[in-house]
Amino acid sequence: MPKQVDHESRRRLIAGAVCRLADERGLEGVTLRDVAARAQVSMGAVQRCFRTKEEMLLFALAHVGERIAERVRDRVVRSPAQSAATALGHAATEVSLLRAEHRAEARVWLAFVAQAAVSEPLAGALRVNYRALEESFTRLVAEAAEDAGLAGAALDPRREARALLALADGLTAHVLIGHLTPEEAREVLHAHLARLWTHSG
Repeated sequence: MPKQVDHESRRRLIAGAVCRLADERGLEGVTLRDVAARAQVSMGAVQRCFRTKEEMLLFALAHVGERIAERVRDRVVRSPAQSAATALGHAATEVSLLRAEHRAEARVWLAFVAQAAVSEPLAGALRVNYRALEESFTRLVAEAAEDAGLAGAALDPRREARALLALADGLTAHVLIGHLTPEEAREVLHAHLARLWTHSG
C-alpha cells in the first residue's frame, strides 16, 4: 500500500512540474526531460509513472480541472442565505479564473485548450470537464430562474449555462492578453448575469 501512495504522490508532483512549464512556455515547451528536471526526479521515474507524454498531459489536465472543479463545488454548496443566482455568480467567477492568484492556472488551462484543438484525447478530457460544469450551471440557472419568477419563460437553462461557460472562457483569454482588466471582465460577467434575471421573454 505505501508504494501505491508514493506512486500517486509522484504523479501529482510531476503534474505540478508540467503545469509550471506550461505556464512559462506553453505545452510545446513541455518535454519529458524538462519535466523530470523541474520535478527533481529521474527520467526513469517519469516514465514509470506515465508511459507516454500524452498520458502525462492528460493527467496534468485532470489535475488542473479538478482544482477548478473543487473551487466551483465549494462556491455552489449554498447556505440558506445564498441564492441560486449568487451561487451561480460565484461559480462563474471561479471558472473565469479572473483572480490574480489564478493567473498561472488560467495560462495553463488555455494552453491545454489550444493543444486540444489538435489532440483528440485532450479534447475528450476537456469535454468531460465542460459537461460536468454545464450540468452544475444548468441546475443553478433553472433554480435562479424559478426564484426570479422566470420558470416557463423563454429562458432556457441549458442554453444559458452553455453561453455562460463560453463567456467565462472568453473572459479568461481577454484578461490574459490584456484586452480587459480583471475588474472589467467581472463587470461584463455580472452584467450578463443581471440581464438573465430581468429577462422577460
